[in-house]
Amino acid sequence: MRMNKTASSAPAQGQPRRWAIAGALVGALLALLLFAPASWMAGWLADASEGHLLLTDTRGSIWSGSGVLVLTGGRGSRDATALPGRIDWTLGFKGLGLALRARQECCLNGELQMLVQPGWNRMSISLPNGKPGEWLARFPAAWLGGLGTPWNTLQLGGTVRLSAQDFKLERLQGRWLQSGRLELDLVNLSSRISTLAPLGSYKLSLSSEQPGISKLLLSTMDGALLLNGQGTLGSGKASFHAEATAAPGREAALNNLLNIIGRRQGARSVISIG
Repeated sequence: MRMNKTASSAPAQGQPRRWAIAGALVGALLALLLFAPASWMAGWLADASEGHLLLTDTRGSIWSGSGVLVLTGGRGSRDATALPGRIDWTLGFKGLGLALRARQECCLNGELQMLVQPGWNRMSISLPNGKPGEWLARFPAAWLGGLGTPWNTLQLGGTVRLSAQDFKLERLQGRWLQSGRLELDLVNLSSRISTLAPLGSYKLSLSSEQPGISKLLLSTMDGALLLNGQGTLGSGKASFHAEATAAPGREAALNNLLNIIGRRQGARSVISIG
């Protein structure tokens, strides 16, 4: 009888120990999440953008931090251009998702709020709707030089403005799918390879054409350099075809630029990607 009593008490004595270990592990996990460094945000951004958009010199935590945004030509590229100043963000829960609020004095229109909804093998990012004529972000066109060729050759001046309507990106099984519309206004562009400045202002729009395929449209708003083109983006592939011509009376001033930016066909310069 004594032996049975001792044996039956052993599992009871082990239970508190197991609960203590489980509690310690849960506490450690919570502490890790609460004090996760801002570098975790940098790692996620680099992975999601395939190395084209980096967050460097990070400070703080993933929940409240800051860093410097750098545009690059991708993994292994030597081209890189940083935005002036630092971007500050806070991350908090909103429903079943996360609300990411960001501020940057140079380039964001007040506070930019994005909704991030993680899931099993998927994730979505939604941008707020802008009112007509209202931009969400604005940055110097020179920042595009970080993407490498041909932007580093053109060395653009001017401003790029970003606006969105019902724009949502969803990553599903390693692919990004888009819905809604994203617009870039390239205002008063100039280039180091042209003595004529500004060259003009242009609009590049990205809209969902069909599931997994986005349509690119490039049009000229005003200026001496006339650009018009269209293409598609999706399934890891991009195709784009555009033509550049000079406005009447501006042919001589833009001749050198037209020779460089594309394949010359008479008065036109043809730009093809994919």
